[in-house]
Amino acid sequence: MSGPEDPLLITNVAVAVDLAIFTIREQRLQLLLIRRSLAPFRGRWALPGGFVLPGEDIDAAAERELREETGVQRDAAHLEQLATYGAPRRDPRGRVVSVAHLALVADAATPVAGTDAAESRWADVADLPHLAFDHDRIVADGLDRARAKLEYTTLATSFLPTTFTLAELRSVYEIVWGAQLDPANFRRKVLASDGFVVPAAGGPTVHGRGRPAARYEAGGATVLHPPLLRPT
Repeated sequence: MSGPEDPLLITNVAVAVDLAIFTIREQRLQLLLIRRSLAPFRGRWALPGGFVLPGEDIDAAAERELREETGVQRDAAHLEQLATYGAPRRDPRGRVVSVAHLALVADAATPVAGTDAAESRWADVADLPHLAFDHDRIVADGLDRARAKLEYTTLATSFLPTTFTLAELRSVYEIVWGAQLDPANFRRKVLASDGFVVPAAGGPTVHGRGRPAARYEAGGATVLHPPLLRPT
């Protein structure tokens, strides 16, 4: 016989996805926010997201929200599960468990607000408003994950176009980490990491009368050996 705390007796639990979508615009790390047009928290800024539809896979729901909010297709961005948030009172409407996702995108376009949002915008991570629900915690966790993964994976290239210079790649690290890096040391470490970047087919690009800047593209590696550690 089932007891009073039998998990099978828990009913009316909804599953949602929330997306912490980061990009680099105007040399600043920015996060996509939507202003809610519906209760609860009408008028407050929040992360984009929504309920998982009947018969829909959780990852498919996250991909759908990414596409609807940014116009970015799944294969043009990095998207991964971040964590699950299920505090009993995180949503005033009832028990809602959210599977939050982290997304890193390049060349982010001006967002278009969805049907449940009054407006949407890219906001500087350094100057975010207090967000609805528990989204402040999700953003903090997403930032920690992104900063850590830049140390031991090649995900920094997710913020860049197909081809880029090493100076542009270094800028990604400096913006995300909030620290200045020595150009020569950074270049040496990047080129010493097998498969991190490879020379681009188009060759160098000449900027005005200056020295041609060699262009690179992402290599086949996903993990950095050795890692690029953040300055202490």
